[in-house]
Amino acid sequence: MPQAPDSPLPVVIIGAGLAGLTVALHLAETQPVIVLAKRQLEEGATAWAQGGIVGVLGSDDSIESHVRDTQEAGAGLVDERTAEFIARHSAEAVAWLVARGVPFSPDPEGPLGLHLTREGGHAVRRIAHAADATGKAIHDVLLDEVKRHPNITLREKWMAIDLITNRHLKRSAQEAYEQARDMGRCHGVYALDIENGRIETLHAAAVVLASGGAGKVYRYTTNPETSTGDGIAMAWRAGCRIGNMEFIQFHPTCLYHPQERSFLITEALRGEGGILRLPDGTRFMPAHDERGELAPRDIVARAIDFEMKKHGLDHVWLDATHLGEAFLKEHFPTIFARCLSLGIDISKQPIPVVPAAHYTCGGVVTDLHGRTDLPGLYAVGETTYTGLHGANRLASNSLLECVVLGRSCADDIQANLPEKAPKLPGWDESQVTDADEEVVIAHNWDELRLLMWNYVGIVRTTRRLERALHRIKLLRQEIDEYYAAFRVSRDLLELRNLVDCAELIVRSALSRQESRGLHYSRDYPRTLPVSFPTILCKKPKRKDAWLP
Repeated sequence: MPQAPDSPLPVVIIGAGLAGLTVALHLAETQPVIVLAKRQLEEGATAWAQGGIVGVLGSDDSIESHVRDTQEAGAGLVDERTAEFIARHSAEAVAWLVARGVPFSPDPEGPLGLHLTREGGHAVRRIAHAADATGKAIHDVLLDEVKRHPNITLREKWMAIDLITNRHLKRSAQEAYEQARDMGRCHGVYALDIENGRIETLHAAAVVLASGGAGKVYRYTTNPETSTGDGIAMAWRAGCRIGNMEFIQFHPTCLYHPQERSFLITEALRGEGGILRLPDGTRFMPAHDERGELAPRDIVARAIDFEMKKHGLDHVWLDATHLGEAFLKEHFPTIFARCLSLGIDISKQPIPVVPAAHYTCGGVVTDLHGRTDLPGLYAVGETTYTGLHGANRLASNSLLECVVLGRSCADDIQANLPEKAPKLPGWDESQVTDADEEVVIAHNWDELRLLMWNYVGIVRTTRRLERALHRIKLLRQEIDEYYAAFRVSRDLLELRNLVDCAELIVRSALSRQESRGLHYSRDYPRTLPVSFPTILCKKPKRKDAWLP
């Protein structure tokens, strides 16, 4: 049942990864916060991040150098103002994490006492890391602090359904808001308690989308089960612009093994000297790029894809045996242990690897404070398009973006809290029943991910993209009919969000008639001398369907 909101209203954060927890911790001193996590709190993408976080810390480094590396990786589409802002705050971000107690790998001689490593695309060593499990180390510390904070409420196994905007208000309430010139605003979110099926109307002073990327739209991905593009899809349905969705980063080296299909082999292993080889031992990367294994990820992924197709291979090999057992155990303990548990001793055997969908470089268009097109709605992290990543993400910039923009987002929310809140309608289930054939969801889920892998993968053609779009439209019709007839479930909501993201990816790819960064088209192999971001805008179905 709808309820009049209490005061003060909480800020509702959708997602419990680094972006969401950063915003929560910066807000919680002055504002109540609710954090929604649709699975276990530890299951987000942050905890899976192996590499590290950029910090412009060393005497051999500079903000200009980091911006230059970011721009080069981004293939001409990086927003320089965004890159400079984030680079300028990188040392502060790393210091904030150190102050929280994150156990980064130490080096008494290093800046801030930290060991810095180097990854592909970086001119110098500037990556602060916690061995090869940096994301987990950061997430564990922040999550522990969030759990102990009295002003933060964590709701595990809760999933956002849709944002509540002016179009959900009753006419009398909407008229009152028109008089107040508050034409378009996010007022809260409908959320599903997954375990008991209860749907709650959550009033919010602001809503923050921090739900990660859309990697699960592909059959093969390094992403966790949570990465179903929820924030991107909800923002799109609410009328927000979406940018650069054609740029899906495929991590070059996902472990190829029948028992482990989502375990990535960090880029830092190549940064420390790992070599990519064919089955006969031939090193092939120098033939594709003079930087060899340290070339940006899109180049390495396409090179592996080329060699696999050329030689009819299921995978290639990443050889780190020359680094020695002691070095590998010290610097890459997680990888060493996981591979050993599968019968692969990486100090004696090369690692079988294959590219897999890894990072969504596009997303909800925001500014440097996380503000979207809809007042009251913010977005941070992989859910967003800020201009930092351009056509390809530079390694370890993603965790940095979460911390820097998470803080600026919290600052803006505190400065712009609403004075009033309307009474919101409850969720209406009067026209739906319990699902009778849930096999439809499983079938459509599998079909969507397979067609995206086959038609919208590392190398694309216009014909494949058009076929994909045609099939996505048919799937959408089936999914929308199912959604209208039956009570919602996590699987149905995730499928609905994924089909939205799939269409955004395909439409963005069709609109880019060149090859650039992560988008490579056989029909348009050249890179244009001048290019711009791809920004999609939703057309309203009726006059008051959404407000810009």
